[in-house]
Amino acid sequence: MSATLQAVRDRCRFPRAGPVTCAVSGGADSLALLILACDAGLGVTAVHVDHGLRPGSAAEADVVADAARRFGAAFRAERTQVPAGGDLEARARSARRDLLGPDALYGHTADDQAETVLLALLRGSGLDGVAAMRPEHHPLLGLRRAETRALCAELGLDAVHDPSNHDPRFRRNRVRAEVLPLLDDVAERDVVPLLCRFAALARTDVELLDDLASGLDATDARALTAAPGPLAGRAVRRWLRTWLPGGHPPDAAAVQRVLAVARGEGVGTEVAGGVRVRRRGQRLTADGPAGGGDR
Repeated sequence: MSATLQAVRDRCRFPRAGPVTCAVSGGADSLALLILACDAGLGVTAVHVDHGLRPGSAAEADVVADAARRFGAAFRAERTQVPAGGDLEARARSARRDLLGPDALYGHTADDQAETVLLALLRGSGLDGVAAMRPEHHPLLGLRRAETRALCAELGLDAVHDPSNHDPRFRRNRVRAEVLPLLDDVAERDVVPLLCRFAALARTDVELLDDLASGLDATDARALTAAPGPLAGRAVRRWLRTWLPGGHPPDAAAVQRVLAVARGEGVGTEVAGGVRVRRRGQRLTADGPAGGGDR
Protein backbone atom coordinates (compact mmCIF):
# COMPACT_ATOMS: atom_id res chain seq x y z
CA MET A 1 0.00 0.00 0.00
CA SER A 2 1.13 3.56 -0.73
CA ALA A 3 2.80 5.23 2.27
CA THR A 4 1.11 8.49 1.32
CA LEU A 5 -2.30 6.80 1.25
CA GLN A 6 -1.75 5.50 4.77
CA ALA A 7 -0.61 8.93 5.93
CA VAL A 8 -3.55 10.93 4.55
CA ARG A 9 -6.59 8.64 4.70
CA ASP A 10 -7.57 9.69 8.26
CA ARG A 11 -7.56 13.37 7.32
CA CYS A 12 -10.27 12.96 4.71
CA ARG A 13 -13.92 13.65 5.53
CA PHE A 14 -15.98 11.35 3.34
CA PRO A 15 -19.65 10.53 3.86
CA ARG A 16 -20.29 7.56 6.14
CA ALA A 17 -21.86 5.62 3.29
CA GLY A 18 -22.12 5.72 -0.50
CA PRO A 19 -22.81 5.82 -3.28
CA VAL A 20 -20.95 9.00 -4.18
CA THR A 21 -20.29 10.92 -7.37
CA CYS A 22 -16.76 12.31 -7.71
CA ALA A 23 -15.86 15.07 -10.17
CA VAL A 24 -12.59 13.85 -11.68
CA SER A 25 -10.80 16.00 -14.23
CA GLY A 26 -7.69 13.80 -14.36
CA GLY A 27 -5.55 16.21 -12.35
CA ALA A 28 -3.69 15.00 -9.26
CA ASP A 29 -6.22 16.40 -6.77
CA SER A 30 -9.25 14.81 -8.40
CA LEU A 31 -7.44 11.51 -9.00
CA ALA A 32 -6.55 11.49 -5.30
CA LEU A 33 -10.23 12.07 -4.53
CA LEU A 34 -11.12 9.01 -6.63
CA ILE A 35 -8.45 6.85 -4.99
CA LEU A 36 -9.36 7.86 -1.43
CA ALA A 37 -13.11 7.53 -1.99
CA CYS A 38 -12.58 3.99 -3.28
CA ASP A 39 -10.25 3.26 -0.36
CA ALA A 40 -13.03 4.42 2.00
CA GLY A 41 -15.27 1.66 0.64
CA LEU A 42 -17.82 3.97 -0.99
CA GLY A 43 -19.66 3.08 -4.18
CA VAL A 44 -17.88 5.60 -6.42
CA THR A 45 -18.82 6.95 -9.83
CA ALA A 46 -16.07 9.08 -11.37
CA VAL A 47 -17.44 11.71 -13.75
CA HIS A 48 -15.28 13.58 -16.23
CA VAL A 49 -16.87 16.79 -17.49
CA ASP A 50 -15.78 18.27 -20.80
CA HIS A 51 -16.50 22.02 -20.82
CA GLY A 52 -15.45 22.36 -24.45
CA LEU A 53 -12.90 25.01 -23.51
CA ARG A 54 -9.72 23.36 -24.80
CA PRO A 55 -8.60 20.46 -27.03
CA GLY A 56 -7.48 17.13 -25.63
CA SER A 57 -10.47 16.47 -23.39
CA ALA A 58 -10.98 12.98 -24.83
CA ALA A 59 -7.47 11.96 -23.74
CA GLU A 60 -8.11 13.39 -20.27
CA ALA A 61 -11.34 11.39 -20.03
CA ASP A 62 -9.34 8.26 -20.91
CA VAL A 63 -7.00 8.95 -17.96
CA VAL A 64 -10.00 9.12 -15.64
CA ALA A 65 -11.63 6.02 -17.15
CA ASP A 66 -8.40 4.02 -16.69
CA ALA A 67 -8.04 5.16 -13.08
CA ALA A 68 -11.68 4.35 -12.33
CA ARG A 69 -11.25 0.87 -13.77
CA ARG A 70 -8.08 0.29 -11.76
CA PHE A 71 -9.57 1.31 -8.41
CA GLY A 72 -12.99 -0.24 -8.88
CA ALA A 73 -15.14 2.80 -9.60
CA ALA A 74 -17.80 3.32 -12.25
CA PHE A 75 -17.06 5.94 -14.90
CA ARG A 76 -19.13 8.42 -16.86
CA ALA A 77 -18.08 11.09 -19.36
CA GLU A 78 -20.25 14.20 -19.73
CA ARG A 79 -20.23 17.35 -21.82
CA THR A 80 -21.57 20.75 -20.85
CA GLN A 81 -21.73 24.20 -22.37
CA VAL A 82 -20.33 27.16 -20.44
CA PRO A 83 -22.73 30.12 -20.74
CA ALA A 84 -21.49 33.49 -21.93
CA GLY A 85 -20.49 36.17 -19.44
CA GLY A 86 -17.65 37.30 -17.22
CA ASP A 87 -15.40 35.23 -14.95
CA LEU A 88 -14.83 32.14 -17.08
CA GLU A 89 -13.70 29.99 -14.13
CA ALA A 90 -16.84 30.75 -12.13
CA ARG A 91 -19.08 30.03 -15.12
CA ALA A 92 -17.32 26.71 -15.75
CA ARG A 93 -17.68 25.69 -12.08
CA SER A 94 -21.36 26.60 -12.12
CA ALA A 95 -21.99 24.60 -15.30
CA ARG A 96 -20.25 21.59 -13.78
CA ARG A 97 -22.25 21.83 -10.53
CA ASP A 98 -25.50 22.07 -12.48
CA LEU A 99 -24.56 18.91 -14.39
CA LEU A 100 -23.31 16.84 -11.43
CA GLY A 101 -25.97 17.84 -8.92
CA PRO A 102 -25.80 19.14 -5.35
CA ASP A 103 -24.27 16.04 -3.73
CA ALA A 104 -21.15 15.61 -5.88
CA LEU A 105 -17.71 15.51 -4.26
CA TYR A 106 -14.76 17.60 -5.44
CA GLY A 107 -11.01 17.19 -4.93
CA HIS A 108 -10.10 20.64 -3.61
CA THR A 109 -7.32 20.73 -1.03
CA ALA A 110 -6.25 23.05 1.80
CA ASP A 111 -4.25 25.05 -0.74
CA ASP A 112 -7.43 25.64 -2.79
CA GLN A 113 -9.27 26.65 0.38
CA ALA A 114 -6.62 29.24 1.25
CA GLU A 115 -6.80 30.66 -2.27
CA THR A 116 -10.59 30.83 -2.04
CA VAL A 117 -10.42 32.78 1.23
CA LEU A 118 -8.04 35.34 -0.28
CA LEU A 119 -10.16 35.68 -3.41
CA ALA A 120 -13.24 36.27 -1.24
CA LEU A 121 -11.42 39.01 0.64
CA LEU A 122 -10.37 40.62 -2.65
CA ARG A 123 -14.03 40.67 -3.72
CA GLY A 124 -15.10 42.26 -0.44
CA SER A 125 -17.18 39.21 0.48
CA GLY A 126 -18.88 38.87 3.83
CA LEU A 127 -18.71 36.05 6.34
CA ASP A 128 -20.24 33.47 4.00
CA GLY A 129 -17.60 34.18 1.36
CA VAL A 130 -14.58 33.81 3.63
CA ALA A 131 -16.08 30.61 5.09
CA ALA A 132 -15.14 29.29 1.63
CA MET A 133 -15.76 25.63 0.69
CA ARG A 134 -17.83 23.25 2.80
CA PRO A 135 -16.02 20.05 3.83
CA GLU A 136 -19.09 17.89 3.17
CA HIS A 137 -18.58 18.43 -0.57
CA HIS A 138 -14.79 18.78 -0.44
CA PRO A 139 -13.49 15.87 1.64
CA LEU A 140 -9.80 16.56 0.90
CA LEU A 141 -9.64 20.00 2.54
CA GLY A 142 -7.42 18.47 5.23
CA LEU A 143 -4.77 17.57 2.65
CA ARG A 144 -2.16 19.62 0.84
CA ARG A 145 -1.67 19.74 -2.90
CA ALA A 146 1.80 18.25 -2.53
CA GLU A 147 0.25 15.19 -0.88
CA THR A 148 -2.19 14.50 -3.70
CA ARG A 149 0.66 14.73 -6.18
CA ALA A 150 2.78 12.39 -4.07
CA LEU A 151 -0.09 9.89 -3.87
CA CYS A 152 -0.51 9.83 -7.65
CA ALA A 153 3.25 9.51 -8.16
CA GLU A 154 3.56 6.59 -5.72
CA LEU A 155 0.72 4.77 -7.45
CA GLY A 156 2.16 5.39 -10.91
CA LEU A 157 -0.65 7.62 -12.14
CA ASP A 158 0.24 10.14 -14.83
CA ALA A 159 -2.01 13.03 -13.81
CA VAL A 160 -3.30 15.53 -16.35
CA HIS A 161 -1.64 18.96 -16.26
CA ASP A 162 -4.03 21.77 -17.16
CA PRO A 163 -2.03 24.64 -18.72
CA SER A 164 -4.77 27.12 -17.73
CA ASN A 165 -3.66 26.65 -14.10
CA HIS A 166 -0.60 28.76 -14.95
CA ASP A 167 -2.37 31.44 -16.97
CA PRO A 168 -1.89 34.79 -15.18
CA ARG A 169 -5.11 36.11 -16.71
CA PHE A 170 -6.96 34.13 -14.03
CA ARG A 171 -6.85 35.82 -10.64
CA ARG A 172 -6.69 32.54 -8.73
CA ASN A 173 -3.46 31.65 -10.52
CA ARG A 174 -1.87 34.94 -9.49
CA VAL A 175 -2.98 34.41 -5.89
CA ARG A 176 -1.39 30.95 -6.02
CA ALA A 177 1.85 31.97 -7.71
CA GLU A 178 2.38 35.46 -6.30
CA VAL A 179 0.22 36.38 -3.31
CA LEU A 180 0.54 33.25 -1.18
CA PRO A 181 4.33 33.02 -1.52
CA LEU A 182 4.58 36.71 -0.57
CA LEU A 183 2.37 36.17 2.49
CA ASP A 184 4.52 33.19 3.50
CA ASP A 185 7.56 35.42 3.26
CA VAL A 186 5.99 38.28 5.26
CA ALA A 187 4.63 35.95 7.95
CA GLU A 188 7.77 33.82 7.96
CA ARG A 189 5.61 30.72 7.98
CA ASP A 190 3.21 28.71 5.83
CA VAL A 191 -0.02 30.73 5.87
CA VAL A 192 -2.25 28.09 4.26
CA PRO A 193 -3.16 26.44 7.61
CA LEU A 194 -3.92 29.88 9.08
CA LEU A 195 -6.27 30.78 6.25
CA CYS A 196 -7.97 27.39 6.48
CA ARG A 197 -8.47 27.85 10.22
CA PHE A 198 -9.96 31.29 9.54
CA ALA A 199 -12.40 29.71 7.06
CA ALA A 200 -13.38 27.02 9.58
CA LEU A 201 -14.04 29.61 12.30
CA ALA A 202 -16.10 31.69 9.89
CA ARG A 203 -18.07 28.58 8.93
CA THR A 204 -19.09 27.91 12.56
CA ASP A 205 -20.35 31.51 12.85
CA VAL A 206 -22.24 31.20 9.55
CA GLU A 207 -23.93 28.00 10.72
CA LEU A 208 -25.00 29.65 13.99
CA LEU A 209 -26.38 32.72 12.21
CA ASP A 210 -28.21 30.54 9.69
CA ASP A 211 -29.79 28.58 12.53
CA LEU A 212 -30.90 31.75 14.33
CA ALA A 213 -32.25 33.29 11.12
CA SER A 214 -34.17 30.17 10.10
CA GLY A 215 -37.03 31.06 12.45
CA LEU A 216 -37.43 34.58 11.02
CA ASP A 217 -40.15 35.10 8.39
CA ALA A 218 -38.56 37.21 5.66
CA THR A 219 -41.97 38.31 4.36
CA ASP A 220 -43.02 39.76 7.74
CA ALA A 221 -41.97 43.42 7.57
CA ARG A 222 -42.55 44.05 11.27
CA ALA A 223 -40.49 41.01 12.31
CA LEU A 224 -37.65 41.96 9.96
CA THR A 225 -37.55 45.50 11.31
CA ALA A 226 -37.44 44.29 14.92
CA ALA A 227 -34.74 41.65 14.32
CA PRO A 228 -30.99 42.34 14.61
CA GLY A 229 -29.63 43.50 11.28
CA PRO A 230 -27.39 40.49 10.57
CA LEU A 231 -30.27 38.06 11.13
CA ALA A 232 -32.77 40.11 9.13
CA GLY A 233 -30.34 40.36 6.23
CA ARG A 234 -29.63 36.64 6.31
CA ALA A 235 -33.36 35.80 6.29
CA VAL A 236 -33.95 38.10 3.31
CA ARG A 237 -30.99 36.62 1.45
CA ARG A 238 -32.29 33.08 1.97
CA TRP A 239 -35.79 34.06 0.80
CA LEU A 240 -34.57 35.83 -2.33
CA ARG A 241 -32.34 32.92 -3.36
CA THR A 242 -35.52 31.03 -4.30
CA TRP A 243 -36.27 33.77 -6.81
CA LEU A 244 -32.96 34.60 -8.41
CA PRO A 245 -31.59 32.68 -11.42
CA GLY A 246 -29.53 29.65 -10.44
CA GLY A 247 -30.38 30.09 -6.77
CA HIS A 248 -27.58 32.62 -6.39
CA PRO A 249 -27.79 34.95 -3.38
CA PRO A 250 -28.55 38.65 -3.93
CA ASP A 251 -25.79 41.17 -3.37
CA ALA A 252 -25.53 43.14 -0.13
CA ALA A 253 -26.95 46.31 -1.68
CA ALA A 254 -30.11 44.48 -2.81
CA VAL A 255 -30.61 43.03 0.68
CA GLN A 256 -30.32 46.49 2.22
CA ARG A 257 -32.88 47.88 -0.24
CA VAL A 258 -35.33 45.14 0.74
CA LEU A 259 -34.80 45.88 4.43
CA ALA A 260 -35.48 49.56 3.72
CA VAL A 261 -38.78 48.56 2.13
CA ALA A 262 -39.58 46.48 5.23
CA ARG A 263 -38.96 49.58 7.37
CA GLY A 264 -41.45 51.53 5.26
CA GLU A 265 -38.84 53.68 3.51
CA GLY A 266 -40.25 52.68 0.13
CA VAL A 267 -43.06 50.62 -1.36
CA GLY A 268 -40.85 48.37 -3.49
CA THR A 269 -37.44 47.75 -5.01
CA GLU A 270 -35.84 45.93 -7.91
CA VAL A 271 -33.54 43.13 -6.72
CA ALA A 272 -31.95 41.48 -9.77
CA GLY A 273 -32.89 39.50 -12.85
CA GLY A 274 -36.30 41.16 -13.11
CA VAL A 275 -37.27 40.22 -9.54
CA ARG A 276 -39.06 42.96 -7.59
CA VAL A 277 -40.02 43.10 -3.91
CA ARG A 278 -43.04 45.08 -2.74
CA ARG A 279 -44.56 45.85 0.64
CA ARG A 280 -48.31 45.43 1.10
CA GLY A 281 -49.35 46.30 4.61
CA GLN A 282 -46.96 44.38 6.87
CA ARG A 283 -46.10 41.74 4.26
CA LEU A 284 -43.37 41.64 1.64
CA THR A 285 -44.08 39.93 -1.66
CA ALA A 286 -41.78 39.07 -4.55
CA ASP A 287 -42.60 38.69 -8.20
CA GLY A 288 -40.49 37.96 -11.22
CA PRO A 289 -39.24 35.28 -13.61
CA ALA A 290 -38.68 32.56 -11.02
CA GLY A 291 -42.26 32.43 -9.85
CA GLY A 292 -44.35 33.96 -12.58
CA GLY A 293 -46.42 35.76 -9.98
CA ASP A 294 -46.51 37.04 -6.44
CA ARG A 295 -45.62 35.14 -3.29
